Amino acid sequence: MIEKQKIAESLSPHERKILPYLEEGISDICQKTNLDRVAVLRALEYLQNKGLINLVVTRKKIVDVGVNGALYRKKGLPERRLLNIVAERRIVSLEDAQKESELSDDEFKASLGALKRKAMIDLKNGKLVLSASSEEISKKTLEELFLEDLPLAYDELGPEQKFALKILEGRKNIIDYSEEKETKIEILDLGKSLIKDGIKVGEMIEQISPEILKKEQNWKGKKFRRYDLTVPVSRVYGGKRHFVNQAIDYGRKLWTEMGFEEMKGDMVQTSFWNFDALFTAQDHPVREMQDTFFLNLKGELPDKKLVKAVKDSHEKGVAGSKGWKYNWNEEEAKRLVLRTHTTSLSAHTLAGLKPEDLPAKFFAIGINFRNETIDWCHGFEFLQTEGIVVDPNANFRNLLGYLKQLAKKMGFEKVRFRPSYFPYTEPSVEGDVWNEDRKEWVEVFAAGILRPEVVEPLLGKSIPVLAWGPGFGRMIMGYYDIKDLRDLYKNDLTQLRNIKGWVKV
Repeated sequence: MIEKQKIAESLSPHERKILPYLEEGISDICQKTNLDRVAVLRALEYLQNKGLINLVVTRKKIVDVGVNGALYRKKGLPERRLLNIVAERRIVSLEDAQKESELSDDEFKASLGALKRKAMIDLKNGKLVLSASSEEISKKTLEELFLEDLPLAYDELGPEQKFALKILEGRKNIIDYSEEKETKIEILDLGKSLIKDGIKVGEMIEQISPEILKKEQNWKGKKFRRYDLTVPVSRVYGGKRHFVNQAIDYGRKLWTEMGFEEMKGDMVQTSFWNFDALFTAQDHPVREMQDTFFLNLKGELPDKKLVKAVKDSHEKGVAGSKGWKYNWNEEEAKRLVLRTHTTSLSAHTLAGLKPEDLPAKFFAIGINFRNETIDWCHGFEFLQTEGIVVDPNANFRNLLGYLKQLAKKMGFEKVRFRPSYFPYTEPSVEGDVWNEDRKEWVEVFAAGILRPEVVEPLLGKSIPVLAWGPGFGRMIMGYYDIKDLRDLYKNDLTQLRNIKGWVKV
């Protein structure tokens, strides 16, 4: 009895308000108590924690129409539209059939396959010939009937409906799935007893205020609500920086710990800095529209002495090389682009160094842009971290050592290297790290020693410059166990709340 009294005194106003209506459904409780669904569900969870009720949650898998399914339910399945064209003409060419039915290539191919499997058309001499009877044409197919009946519970589908579902599942965006949750309330003995006692809303004092304390009659002899500190409450999520920004900060920390100084610059660069200063020929495929985002504007070139040095490097070569042997175009160098790599910042930095500044080490972390086909590991916008070491005594083994150390600090123990080619480095190397989840190597490093044709025009003399540009986004994916590069930027609230808030050293 004492325990029952304590529980009764701990009930919140919402819990006491819904208590008389527990035998009804949740929608009815909302209506009769004038509480929204979230408030009712939360109160029910508290009642369950106190042992008054038991919530029985059942989940149903619902089959519904997808984007294309909704369109096809309105306009008809592609095979129905194609069949209508063939039925009207009896014989029709493939070209005319697709044109008149207004089907895409994929829809047309799928429709041909579906109608041929059902022996409703034949293909003869490049023409479609009707072979279905009038009755077959007018009769709706299982797929059409099934599409009209959606949404349906998956567990309640009959054999014919499951057959139609299997056919439609193999086609793009016709079927979609969702989950329907139903909550039933089972009232326990303690709950029944409290309902019988008839607890009224407003009997207890919820909180002490100055107004209550001013007069004795406001509180004397009245009941105060008990608070159960063991009852679970909703988790509070504190504000924090986006995990990608946290990783960028950590990357800066790594570089500075290794003695590097940060380079910064604009995302919009002239082709001179993005390509020409890096000895990328003006007719190189990487400069074409399919790889680079060009702006319909032109920028200014640096001082004439530097421009001439870069021009000579392209046309004649330096340090015994032959260059690219073409007429370098100053107007082409002025074209503005969204930078395709942070190496453009390295070119800027090298051009500003003086002999007394050497040796020197610099890094950059920034967004770059390339016209890529988007998939799990590629995007048209990507993060890159750039590093250069300018030192007369630097060598290729030093370069590999820096790359291994950087990968290790980012959480990758297994690294491999292979020879490669880049217009502005020689020798050049690409590096892969092992993705344990996908059980495959993922390319993250592009590196090498800058060619004399790059260094001499910018520095005034040819000395070793180690350079590399890892794919920083892929490193972040590996650490945070993200399987798809696109998930870095989708801003899923659950992901942002639950993802670890810092990167380990």
